[in-house]
Amino acid sequence: MKMTAPAAEADAAQIVLNTIRRPVIMVGPEGNISYANADAEDFFRSSAAALSRRTLAHFMPFGSPILSLVDQVRARRAPVNEYRVDVSSPRIGIEKVVDLYVAPVPEFPGSVVVMFQERSMADKIDRQMTHRSAARSVTGLAAMLAHEIKNPLSGIRGAAQLLETAVSDEDRALTRLITDETDRIVSLVDRMEIFSDERPIDRYPVNIHVVLDHVKAIARNGFASQIKILEEYDPSLPPVYANRDQLIQVFLNLVKNAAEAVGNAPGGEITLSTAFRPGIRVSFPGTQDRVSLPLEFCVKDNGPGVSDDILPILFDPFITTKPNGSGLGLALVAKIVGDHGGIIECDATPRGTTFRVLMPAWKDSSAGRDGEAEGGQE
Repeated sequence: MKMTAPAAEADAAQIVLNTIRRPVIMVGPEGNISYANADAEDFFRSSAAALSRRTLAHFMPFGSPILSLVDQVRARRAPVNEYRVDVSSPRIGIEKVVDLYVAPVPEFPGSVVVMFQERSMADKIDRQMTHRSAARSVTGLAAMLAHEIKNPLSGIRGAAQLLETAVSDEDRALTRLITDETDRIVSLVDRMEIFSDERPIDRYPVNIHVVLDHVKAIARNGFASQIKILEEYDPSLPPVYANRDQLIQVFLNLVKNAAEAVGNAPGGEITLSTAFRPGIRVSFPGTQDRVSLPLEFCVKDNGPGVSDDILPILFDPFITTKPNGSGLGLALVAKIVGDHGGIIECDATPRGTTFRVLMPAWKDSSAGRDGEAEGGQE
């Protein structure tokens, strides 16, 4: 049977709306949800059929500004954008903050289309771009420090060593202090020089579970010997497209931070988890390509969490809460993850901290789940 033109257009519109990775609904004149795309079903935790029997007010918290926005657009017949609207409720989940695009539908008088964009992912991408900018700043600073500071420091150290042979025992402690502090500064500059390494990364398919097991073995035999380390692995995960040694460096740093957060508190735990999260695609400056980041790796602890004032700048250079920390560890982690085309984010509550790394899969593994690479990890 040949499809009529209106029917074909309706089917095409349905396909297009389901392809948009944003929740989209149409609210009728009486506030009922007359249409919902596939992402809206996930967002509202209800099927399109169930949504059609409810009003938008049923899912929103009492007094939510989204309801007045819908009324405003319906009355003025003009679209409105609103940012950072809290729509948290028991029916759709807590910590739901969204950007909204609300527009009238002239073909259906009194109806309004609402498109949601969850802020968590938008904020994550924005902050990741900031982390990369900060890493580039440190790159220039590292090159300058290596050239302008290390050479004079060598002279200062050599002079202190010569003085040590000619001064009294009482003053010799001062010359040793000069030598030790000079060595400490050189070590710090050496660590910063890593940021100026712009060589292409040698990347290949890596089994993330082998990497995490290696990191766990180091932790259990050293800094986390008294802490329980749990695993929540997805055994069918495809390989990650990365450099194994650099991944070890990333997760060793994150696990060490988690161990320091837990400390000697009774019941302290660190959880390593892996999961497949289809649908997350990121566009980076300077390219039109959208990079898929379906692999999620998490390091979670049940320590006291990170304070709200530190959280937004946690991956910036020289930011640390440790008395003797340099503040370069997490900045280096962010640089390595960024160099791999990935994203790292930190979620913190008073009950613990989760570092979440999103990375690309190895594309040569052939199409599998959600069109991404497959080839489960042993």
